Amino acid sequence: AQCLVGSEMCIRDRYYTLVVADSRFPSDGRFIEKVGTYNPMVEPAELKVDTEKVTEWIKKGAKPTDTAAALIKKAGVEI
Repeated sequence: AQCLVGSEMCIRDRYYTLVVADSRFPSDGRFIEKVGTYNPMVEPAELKVDTEKVTEWIKKGAKPTDTAAALIKKAGVEI
């Protein structure tokens, strides 16, 4: 089962990547596809989401984590 997850890339810089990962495997950095980024360290916070890819994955049954869902909704995608 795939899920959309917010993956922390750099703790110090607080820069995140929104990825599709297989929830059956450990979260060791492997992912299926990158679908967005979030940088809360700039003003205003920078959110880039490939809404077409996110919508496609949700239609395929991907379940976003709570954090990913919040970012996806902020980007204007209906879940």
